[in-house]
Amino acid sequence: MRIALNGEPADLPGPLTVQGLLDHLGIDGRLVAVELDRVVVKRARYAATTVAEGSEVEIVSFVGGG
Repeated sequence: MRIALNGEPADLPGPLTVQGLLDHLGIDGRLVAVELDRVVVKRARYAATTVAEGSEVEIVSFVGGG
């Protein structure tokens, strides 16, 4: 399956949920925000939200500081 991941084309095994994508990428879902096709996905919905062929996914890490 081909998606756009943070603006770059990415080939992934599919189908995947948002949680499956994060697991595949080795990313802790508690430390990022995910936007799927320009809609922010609530963390509680990661396991139930499907990433489809052609989806646009943005993964943003939280940065602490002061």
